[in-house]
Amino acid sequence: MKRRTLGSKGPSVSAVGLGCMGMSEFYGSGDDEESIATIQRALDLGMDFLDTADVYGLGRNEELVGRAIRGRRSEVFLATKFGIVREAAGPLRGVNGKPEYVRSCCEASLRRLGVDVIDLYYQHRVDPATPIEETVGAMARLVAEGKVRHLGLSEAGPATLRRAQAVHPITALQTEYSLWTRDPEDGVLATCRELGIGFVAYSPLGRGFLTGEIRRPEDFAETDSRRMHPRFQGENFQRNLDLVGRIRELAAAKRVKPSQLAIGWVLAQGGDIVPIPGTKRRSYLEENARALDIELSAEDLRRIAEAAPKGIAAGTRYPAPMMQWLNH
Repeated sequence: MKRRTLGSKGPSVSAVGLGCMGMSEFYGSGDDEESIATIQRALDLGMDFLDTADVYGLGRNEELVGRAIRGRRSEVFLATKFGIVREAAGPLRGVNGKPEYVRSCCEASLRRLGVDVIDLYYQHRVDPATPIEETVGAMARLVAEGKVRHLGLSEAGPATLRRAQAVHPITALQTEYSLWTRDPEDGVLATCRELGIGFVAYSPLGRGFLTGEIRRPEDFAETDSRRMHPRFQGENFQRNLDLVGRIRELAAAKRVKPSQLAIGWVLAQGGDIVPIPGTKRRSYLEENARALDIELSAEDLRRIAEAAPKGIAAGTRYPAPMMQWLNH
Protein backbone atom coordinates (compact mmCIF):
# COMPACT_ATOMS: atom_id res chain seq x y z
CA MET A 1 0.00 0.00 0.00
CA LYS A 2 1.40 3.36 -1.02
CA ARG A 3 1.40 6.01 1.68
CA ARG A 4 1.06 9.77 1.92
CA THR A 5 1.75 12.30 4.66
CA LEU A 6 -1.05 14.44 6.03
CA GLY A 7 0.33 17.95 5.84
CA SER A 8 3.94 19.06 6.02
CA LYS A 9 4.60 17.55 9.45
CA GLY A 10 1.72 15.16 9.92
CA PRO A 11 1.33 11.39 10.19
CA SER A 12 1.79 8.87 7.41
CA VAL A 13 -1.43 7.19 6.22
CA SER A 14 -2.46 4.91 3.39
CA ALA A 15 -2.69 6.89 0.15
CA VAL A 16 -6.35 5.87 -0.14
CA GLY A 17 -8.53 5.63 2.96
CA LEU A 18 -11.92 4.08 3.67
CA GLY A 19 -15.03 6.13 4.36
CA CYS A 20 -17.33 4.11 6.60
CA MET A 21 -20.46 6.31 6.65
CA GLY A 22 -22.56 4.34 4.19
CA MET A 23 -22.16 1.17 6.22
CA SER A 24 -24.63 2.48 8.79
CA GLU A 25 -26.87 5.06 7.12
CA PHE A 26 -27.77 7.27 4.16
CA TYR A 27 -27.04 4.87 1.27
CA GLY A 28 -29.74 2.26 1.79
CA SER A 29 -29.72 -0.75 4.07
CA GLY A 30 -26.47 -2.14 5.44
CA ASP A 31 -25.04 -5.52 6.34
CA ASP A 32 -22.92 -5.27 9.48
CA GLU A 33 -21.19 -8.59 8.85
CA GLU A 34 -20.08 -7.57 5.35
CA SER A 35 -19.16 -4.08 6.56
CA ILE A 36 -16.92 -5.47 9.29
CA ALA A 37 -15.36 -7.85 6.76
CA THR A 38 -14.77 -4.85 4.45
CA ILE A 39 -12.99 -2.87 7.19
CA GLN A 40 -10.84 -5.86 8.09
CA ARG A 41 -10.01 -6.48 4.43
CA ALA A 42 -8.94 -2.84 4.18
CA LEU A 43 -6.51 -3.41 7.03
CA ASP A 44 -5.24 -6.59 5.36
CA LEU A 45 -4.47 -4.48 2.27
CA GLY A 46 -2.65 -1.88 4.35
CA MET A 47 -5.47 0.65 3.98
CA ASP A 48 -5.21 1.92 7.53
CA PHE A 49 -6.95 5.31 7.30
CA LEU A 50 -10.54 4.76 8.51
CA ASP A 51 -13.07 7.60 8.59
CA THR A 52 -16.26 7.76 10.66
CA ALA A 53 -18.26 10.33 12.67
CA ASP A 54 -20.54 10.45 15.68
CA VAL A 55 -23.48 11.51 13.51
CA TYR A 56 -23.31 8.51 11.14
CA GLY A 57 -26.11 6.24 12.22
CA LEU A 58 -26.40 8.33 15.38
CA GLY A 59 -23.35 6.61 16.84
CA ARG A 60 -23.90 3.18 15.32
CA ASN A 61 -21.14 3.63 12.76
CA GLU A 62 -18.53 4.33 15.43
CA GLU A 63 -19.69 1.22 17.29
CA LEU A 64 -19.41 -0.81 14.08
CA VAL A 65 -15.89 0.47 13.36
CA GLY A 66 -14.95 -0.23 16.97
CA ARG A 67 -16.05 -3.85 16.64
CA ALA A 68 -14.20 -4.25 13.34
CA ILE A 69 -10.84 -3.00 14.68
CA ARG A 70 -10.96 -4.78 18.03
CA GLY A 71 -7.64 -6.54 18.46
CA ARG A 72 -6.13 -4.62 15.53
CA ARG A 73 -5.97 -1.08 16.93
CA SER A 74 -2.23 -0.76 16.22
CA GLU A 75 -2.92 -1.23 12.48
CA VAL A 76 -5.38 1.67 12.27
CA PHE A 77 -5.19 5.42 11.79
CA LEU A 78 -8.62 6.28 13.16
CA ALA A 79 -10.48 9.48 12.29
CA THR A 80 -13.85 10.59 13.61
CA LYS A 81 -15.80 13.84 13.81
CA PHE A 82 -18.12 15.89 16.00
CA GLY A 83 -20.23 18.99 15.50
CA ILE A 84 -23.34 18.06 13.52
CA VAL A 85 -26.33 17.87 15.85
CA ARG A 86 -29.30 15.65 15.02
CA GLU A 87 -32.48 14.66 16.76
CA ALA A 88 -32.89 11.07 17.92
CA ALA A 89 -35.21 10.47 14.96
CA GLY A 90 -32.50 11.66 12.62
CA PRO A 91 -33.26 15.18 11.29
CA LEU A 92 -30.45 17.72 11.28
CA ARG A 93 -30.77 20.38 13.98
CA GLY A 94 -27.63 22.38 13.32
CA VAL A 95 -23.98 22.49 14.34
CA ASN A 96 -22.33 22.99 17.72
CA GLY A 97 -18.73 23.97 18.37
CA LYS A 98 -19.05 25.00 22.00
CA PRO A 99 -16.12 23.82 24.15
CA GLU A 100 -18.25 21.76 26.54
CA TYR A 101 -19.90 20.04 23.58
CA VAL A 102 -16.50 19.22 22.05
CA ARG A 103 -15.44 17.39 25.21
CA SER A 104 -18.68 15.48 25.68
CA CYS A 105 -18.65 14.33 22.05
CA CYS A 106 -15.05 13.16 22.24
CA GLU A 107 -15.63 11.12 25.36
CA ALA A 108 -18.74 9.54 23.85
CA SER A 109 -16.84 8.68 20.65
CA LEU A 110 -14.01 7.07 22.61
CA ARG A 111 -16.56 4.86 24.38
CA ARG A 112 -18.36 3.84 21.19
CA LEU A 113 -15.12 3.13 19.34
CA GLY A 114 -13.69 1.24 22.31
CA VAL A 115 -10.33 3.02 22.09
CA ASP A 116 -8.20 5.16 24.38
CA VAL A 117 -7.22 7.77 21.80
CA ILE A 118 -8.53 9.11 18.48
CA ASP A 119 -5.81 9.62 15.87
CA LEU A 120 -7.51 12.46 13.99
CA TYR A 121 -10.44 14.41 15.46
CA TYR A 122 -12.34 16.70 13.10
CA GLN A 123 -14.89 19.41 13.65
CA HIS A 124 -17.46 18.11 11.16
CA ARG A 125 -18.88 21.54 10.29
CA VAL A 126 -17.83 24.97 11.50
CA ASP A 127 -20.23 26.55 14.00
CA PRO A 128 -20.72 30.19 12.95
CA ALA A 129 -22.10 30.99 16.42
CA THR A 130 -18.92 29.90 18.22
CA PRO A 131 -15.53 31.48 17.48
CA ILE A 132 -13.26 28.90 15.90
CA GLU A 133 -10.60 29.83 18.46
CA GLU A 134 -12.84 28.54 21.25
CA THR A 135 -13.64 25.29 19.45
CA VAL A 136 -10.05 24.53 18.47
CA GLY A 137 -8.90 25.55 21.94
CA ALA A 138 -11.15 22.87 23.40
CA MET A 139 -9.90 20.36 20.85
CA ALA A 140 -6.30 21.27 21.73
CA ARG A 141 -6.98 20.47 25.37
CA LEU A 142 -8.03 16.97 24.31
CA VAL A 143 -4.62 16.60 22.62
CA ALA A 144 -2.88 17.74 25.81
CA GLU A 145 -4.85 15.13 27.78
CA GLY A 146 -3.88 12.33 25.38
CA LYS A 147 -7.42 11.68 24.14
CA VAL A 148 -6.70 12.93 20.61
CA ARG A 149 -3.47 12.92 18.58
CA HIS A 150 -4.20 15.26 15.67
CA LEU A 151 -6.82 17.90 14.87
CA GLY A 152 -8.81 18.47 11.71
CA LEU A 153 -11.62 20.56 10.27
CA SER A 154 -14.21 19.69 7.64
CA GLU A 155 -15.69 22.07 5.05
CA ALA A 156 -13.84 25.07 6.51
CA GLY A 157 -12.94 28.11 4.44
CA PRO A 158 -9.51 29.76 4.11
CA ALA A 159 -10.07 32.43 6.78
CA THR A 160 -11.25 29.85 9.30
CA LEU A 161 -8.26 27.63 8.54
CA ARG A 162 -5.89 30.50 9.26
CA ARG A 163 -7.57 31.37 12.56
CA ALA A 164 -7.66 27.73 13.64
CA GLN A 165 -4.01 27.16 12.74
CA ALA A 166 -3.05 30.11 14.95
CA VAL A 167 -4.49 28.26 17.97
CA HIS A 168 -3.18 24.73 17.34
CA PRO A 169 -1.66 22.93 14.31
CA ILE A 170 -4.37 21.60 12.02
CA THR A 171 -3.27 18.32 10.50
CA ALA A 172 -5.98 17.89 7.88
CA LEU A 173 -8.94 19.53 6.21
CA GLN A 174 -11.63 17.17 4.95
CA THR A 175 -13.78 18.50 2.14
CA GLU A 176 -15.67 17.03 -0.79
CA TYR A 177 -13.49 16.84 -3.90
CA SER A 178 -13.99 14.93 -7.12
CA LEU A 179 -14.37 15.31 -10.85
CA TRP A 180 -17.78 16.85 -10.27
CA THR A 181 -17.01 18.84 -7.12
CA ARG A 182 -14.05 21.16 -7.64
CA ASP A 183 -14.87 23.81 -4.99
CA PRO A 184 -11.58 23.33 -3.06
CA GLU A 185 -9.68 24.69 -6.06
CA ASP A 186 -11.15 28.14 -5.26
CA GLY A 187 -8.66 28.97 -2.52
CA VAL A 188 -9.03 26.14 -0.04
CA LEU A 189 -6.37 23.84 -1.50
CA ALA A 190 -3.94 26.74 -1.88
CA THR A 191 -4.47 27.75 1.75
CA CYS A 192 -3.89 24.20 2.96
CA ARG A 193 -0.64 24.06 1.02
CA GLU A 194 0.49 27.43 2.32
CA LEU A 195 -0.19 26.40 5.93
CA GLY A 196 1.10 22.83 5.62
CA ILE A 197 -2.32 21.25 6.19
CA GLY A 198 -3.12 17.91 4.57
CA PHE A 199 -6.21 17.57 2.38
CA VAL A 200 -8.61 14.63 2.75
CA ALA A 201 -11.05 14.28 -0.16
CA TYR A 202 -14.40 12.78 0.76
CA SER A 203 -16.89 11.56 -1.85
CA PRO A 204 -14.20 11.26 -4.56
CA LEU A 205 -16.68 9.07 -6.45
CA GLY A 206 -19.45 11.66 -6.38
CA ARG A 207 -21.51 9.67 -3.86
CA GLY A 208 -21.17 6.65 -6.10
CA PHE A 209 -22.35 8.35 -9.30
CA LEU A 210 -18.89 8.37 -10.89
CA THR A 211 -18.67 4.58 -10.61
CA GLY A 212 -20.95 4.27 -13.62
CA GLU A 213 -23.10 1.74 -11.75
CA ILE A 214 -26.04 4.13 -11.24
CA ARG A 215 -28.12 4.44 -14.40
CA ARG A 216 -31.54 5.66 -13.18
CA PRO A 217 -33.06 7.15 -10.04
CA GLU A 218 -34.82 3.86 -9.36
CA ASP A 219 -31.40 2.29 -8.68
CA PHE A 220 -31.52 3.95 -5.26
CA ALA A 221 -33.37 2.26 -2.41
CA GLU A 222 -36.35 4.14 -0.99
CA THR A 223 -34.30 4.89 2.15
CA ASP A 224 -31.30 6.24 0.19
CA SER A 225 -30.69 9.90 1.04
CA ARG A 226 -29.26 10.57 -2.41
CA ARG A 227 -32.85 10.76 -3.67
CA MET A 228 -32.98 14.13 -1.88
CA HIS A 229 -29.81 15.52 -3.46
CA PRO A 230 -30.29 17.92 -6.39
CA ARG A 231 -27.64 16.23 -8.54
CA PHE A 232 -29.68 13.03 -8.50
CA GLN A 233 -33.02 14.61 -9.39
CA GLY A 234 -34.92 15.50 -12.56
CA GLU A 235 -32.99 16.93 -15.48
CA ASN A 236 -29.84 17.14 -13.37
CA PHE A 237 -29.72 13.36 -13.19
CA GLN A 238 -29.61 12.95 -16.96
CA ARG A 239 -27.09 15.75 -17.46
CA ASN A 240 -24.81 14.20 -14.87
CA LEU A 241 -25.34 10.77 -16.41
CA ASP A 242 -24.00 12.20 -19.68
CA LEU A 243 -20.86 13.27 -17.81
CA VAL A 244 -20.44 9.79 -16.38
CA GLY A 245 -20.79 8.38 -19.89
CA ARG A 246 -17.73 10.37 -20.96
CA ILE A 247 -15.80 9.15 -17.92
CA ARG A 248 -16.78 5.55 -18.77
CA GLU A 249 -15.36 5.96 -22.27
CA LEU A 250 -12.04 7.31 -20.97
CA ALA A 251 -11.83 4.52 -18.39
CA ALA A 252 -12.54 1.87 -21.01
CA ALA A 253 -9.72 3.26 -23.17
CA LYS A 254 -7.32 2.73 -20.27
CA ARG A 255 -8.90 -0.63 -19.37
CA VAL A 256 -9.81 0.47 -15.87
CA LYS A 257 -13.08 1.01 -14.01
CA PRO A 258 -14.68 4.48 -14.04
CA SER A 259 -14.32 4.51 -10.26
CA GLN A 260 -10.60 3.85 -10.54
CA LEU A 261 -10.17 6.64 -13.07
CA ALA A 262 -12.06 9.04 -10.78
CA ILE A 263 -9.95 8.16 -7.74
CA GLY A 264 -6.80 8.25 -9.85
CA TRP A 265 -7.67 11.78 -10.97
CA VAL A 266 -7.99 12.95 -7.34
CA LEU A 267 -4.67 11.32 -6.45
CA ALA A 268 -3.04 13.06 -9.41
CA GLN A 269 -4.05 16.51 -8.13
CA GLY A 270 -1.26 16.46 -5.56
CA GLY A 271 0.75 14.22 -3.28
CA ASP A 272 -0.79 15.99 -0.29
CA ILE A 273 -4.32 14.77 -1.12
CA VAL A 274 -5.75 11.55 0.35
CA PRO A 275 -9.11 10.40 -1.04
CA ILE A 276 -11.38 8.34 1.23
CA PRO A 277 -13.93 6.61 -1.02
CA GLY A 278 -16.68 4.93 0.94
CA THR A 279 -17.99 1.44 0.39
CA LYS A 280 -19.64 -1.31 2.38
CA ARG A 281 -18.53 -4.20 0.16
CA ARG A 282 -15.15 -5.93 -0.13
CA SER A 283 -15.36 -6.17 -3.92
CA TYR A 284 -15.64 -2.39 -4.35
CA LEU A 285 -12.98 -1.82 -1.70
CA GLU A 286 -10.49 -3.88 -3.70
CA GLU A 287 -11.41 -2.02 -6.91
CA ASN A 288 -10.80 1.29 -5.15
CA ALA A 289 -7.45 0.16 -3.77
CA ARG A 290 -6.27 -0.73 -7.29
CA ALA A 291 -6.74 2.89 -8.34
CA LEU A 292 -3.29 3.43 -6.82
CA ASP A 293 -1.80 1.41 -9.67
CA ILE A 294 -3.15 3.75 -12.36
CA GLU A 295 -0.70 6.13 -13.97
CA LEU A 296 -2.33 9.13 -15.62
CA SER A 297 -0.20 10.87 -18.23
CA ALA A 298 -0.42 14.55 -19.05
CA GLU A 299 -2.49 13.57 -22.09
CA ASP A 300 -4.82 11.46 -19.92
CA LEU A 301 -5.35 14.41 -17.59
CA ARG A 302 -5.99 16.70 -20.53
CA ARG A 303 -8.67 14.38 -21.88
CA ILE A 304 -10.29 14.07 -18.47
CA ALA A 305 -10.29 17.86 -18.08
CA GLU A 306 -11.93 18.18 -21.48
CA ALA A 307 -14.59 15.58 -20.63
CA ALA A 308 -15.23 16.88 -17.12
CA PRO A 309 -14.35 20.57 -16.92
CA LYS A 310 -14.65 22.42 -13.65
CA GLY A 311 -18.28 23.25 -12.85
CA ILE A 312 -19.70 20.58 -15.15
CA ALA A 313 -21.99 18.95 -12.56
CA ALA A 314 -25.66 19.94 -12.70
CA GLY A 315 -27.20 20.85 -9.35
CA THR A 316 -25.81 21.75 -5.93
CA ARG A 317 -23.96 19.08 -4.01
CA TYR A 318 -26.35 19.08 -1.03
CA PRO A 319 -30.02 19.98 -0.48
CA ALA A 320 -30.50 23.69 0.23
CA PRO A 321 -30.69 23.47 4.06
CA MET A 322 -27.28 21.77 4.20
CA MET A 323 -25.51 24.14 1.81
CA GLN A 324 -25.38 26.83 4.49
CA TRP A 325 -22.86 24.80 6.52
CA LEU A 326 -20.23 24.57 3.76
CA ASN A 327 -16.97 26.48 3.39
CA HIS A 328 -17.34 28.61 6.55
